[in-house]
Amino acid sequence: MGAGKLRFSVAPAGPLRGEIHVPGDKSISHRAVMLGSLASGSSRISGFLAGEDTMATLRAMQQMGVRIDRPAETELVIHGAGHDGLHAAPGPLDVGNSGTSARLMAGLLAGQRFDSSIVGDASLMQRPMLRVVEPLRRMGADISCTAAGTLPLQIRGGAQLRGVEYAMPVASAQVKSALLLAGLCADGMTCVIEPAASRDHTERMLQSFGVDVKRDGLRVCVTRKSLRAADVRVPADISSAAFFLVAASIVPGSDLLLPRVGINPTRAAVIEILRAMGARIDVRASASASGEPMADLRVRYSPLRGIRIPPHLVPDAIDEFPAILAAAACAEGTTILTDAAELRVKESDRIAAMAAGLAALGIGTRETPDGMSVAGGNPRGGAVDSAGDHRIAMAFAVAGCRAAGDVTVHDCANVNTSFPGFAACLRAAGGTITEEWR
Repeated sequence: MGAGKLRFSVAPAGPLRGEIHVPGDKSISHRAVMLGSLASGSSRISGFLAGEDTMATLRAMQQMGVRIDRPAETELVIHGAGHDGLHAAPGPLDVGNSGTSARLMAGLLAGQRFDSSIVGDASLMQRPMLRVVEPLRRMGADISCTAAGTLPLQIRGGAQLRGVEYAMPVASAQVKSALLLAGLCADGMTCVIEPAASRDHTERMLQSFGVDVKRDGLRVCVTRKSLRAADVRVPADISSAAFFLVAASIVPGSDLLLPRVGINPTRAAVIEILRAMGARIDVRASASASGEPMADLRVRYSPLRGIRIPPHLVPDAIDEFPAILAAAACAEGTTILTDAAELRVKESDRIAAMAAGLAALGIGTRETPDGMSVAGGNPRGGAVDSAGDHRIAMAFAVAGCRAAGDVTVHDCANVNTSFPGFAACLRAAGGTITEEWR
């Protein structure tokens, strides 16, 4: 690896074949580290995603005194400190590019006895944090951010938290999770009411760690509780699997098997959307581990068609839209995405980044404030800027497998935040991708 920025060069691919093992689920890996650190006793985590985002969470917990052993790359043994066993870090907790780490940790630290500060990289320092700061303040947390509503977060210790009932204006698993984590240290009951269901990994895992989670439709509640250690098996990440679901769907002759992928109902909308576009995705060998459903996914090439994406599916597929929009570029007809303004404030403005990249490959697009339309066709070769966003980079690498010429994707180092080894997996399936530092 040399100095500079990483770029991918992708040539048109023949059929993609074989069995691809995608890394562990990022969302579940974050939560396993946090809850294991708060629990009393030792928790063993298998299938852990050792990506940059999750390692930022791991390092933060270590800075606060938690001993974490790594007997293997994807295995952790977390010797929990208990709720009162954490101590102040020697400096600001730097969570890199991880919005999940920043927002969930705000809730985790709101009820601690010591002061904390949370910072991140240049991209994360611009992302919105008021959505978690304001409800935590309602619980009595002494927490502040910049006037622009961004990092750094400053959290003063010793606050006496109280349970609240909070109706969220927008469905957000990160905000919900932060409030539930704070609720474990609060007097009374903490209830969060969502306008629509968001991913429920936190609720499922809290139950594994001994918390009585009360759920009634879109209302979820917890009370003060000490956690007990638990073993967690992390399924493969459906957000990472999505790139290979799309790749096999758009490259003629392809047939891929993706084992043990998490198919949590709050995350599986990507399968429903791709099937509506004509994708051939079979769900087989369903099982459950640590409260999370998983299955083997088989996907075979099938001509895709453009659709109007049902708005009710958008929240549950929000992270998969770069991949879905790459599929739309290869579909017959126009795909229309609405109700997805959240994409504007991800690691990049994903609507703008996808529109610019697709245009560079000769695909017609039209942006709207909360989405875009994509006129499907045959992408041509060209050069694309990923805007430093891991999911944008992987989406265009996948599009390059079907393009009429070579596709160069610039600024791809952040792929390691969620999918270390992505290029190697694509090569193993039969893709032609090279990595170069410039």
